[in-house]
Amino acid sequence: MAAPPQPSPSEEAATEVPKVLYVMGAGRSGSTILGVTLGNCERVVFAGELDKWPLRKGVPKLEGEQIERFWSQVLARVDGAQELFAMRTHRYLERSSALLRPRRWLRARAMRARYRAVNEALYRAIAEVAGASHVVDTGHYPLRARELQALDGIELYLLLLVRDPRGVVASFARTDAAERRFGTLTTNLYLWLTHLLSVATFLRQPRERRLLVRHEDFLARPEEVLGTILAQTHASPELPDLGKLRVGVPLMGNRLINAEVVSLERGARPAHSGGGSASGRQGGRNSSSGSGMTALLTSVMQAPWTLVFSLLGPRARSAAA
Repeated sequence: MAAPPQPSPSEEAATEVPKVLYVMGAGRSGSTILGVTLGNCERVVFAGELDKWPLRKGVPKLEGEQIERFWSQVLARVDGAQELFAMRTHRYLERSSALLRPRRWLRARAMRARYRAVNEALYRAIAEVAGASHVVDTGHYPLRARELQALDGIELYLLLLVRDPRGVVASFARTDAAERRFGTLTTNLYLWLTHLLSVATFLRQPRERRLLVRHEDFLARPEEVLGTILAQTHASPELPDLGKLRVGVPLMGNRLINAEVVSLERGARPAHSGGGSASGRQGGRNSSSGSGMTALLTSVMQAPWTLVFSLLGPRARSAAA
């Protein structure tokens, strides 16, 4: 008797509830390299910053036949996408500053049901097209994570990514990248609001579906931290080749996604090739820790959060942590 036909990866993914690994926290904290690394694991797709999907009307930042075909197929599977594109859900439902503008609250309430339905369909479409069981979203915003917690059609895992705040402040002050710049005080206030909302959202999440990840631990001992994440999210424990990570098909991300291949070595910053920028390094010297009064001011202002993060759990611990 002939064996029954086996489902294709996309057919198999269509029958599963997608596991969404949402990377939450401040920008410039290393989410892109974490997402790329996770995306090289078995049946995990790195989708990039999906909060930008409505703003870009489903069109990826990068050009190329493979990535354009992927996102075109995703868009075709999402009912109600065009309706969402016409809204400005980002400023009403996702930006942390929305909580400080009461005039936006009623509008946010009116669009919430459509926003949630389309995002649930988006994750399912990405998983189906990629033939994946896990979707990595590096959207950052804690208010987006709060909305995702209400979705019944996905299995949400929160990865609260934290980085030395001096590095974040220095990164926002860089002049050698085509990204928004902020001063020291503005960035520190941004970190306070983001951390406050992130911790509140993190603690609402069931303990078995949340994990605190330190960027510095990930760079120092990527195999151990990655192994913890895979175990917590019920992904295949097989680790990828960290010396040859394919960037994949992310919708958006930092300039690291311009590369075709990324190399991540233990204790080193990720180098990239095959279309990456001339610098060859993510972050670079200017974004490591800051200097002088800027670093001192940041250390003082962020000291309470250093204590809070030391108490939060569970954590993606390396062997030496």
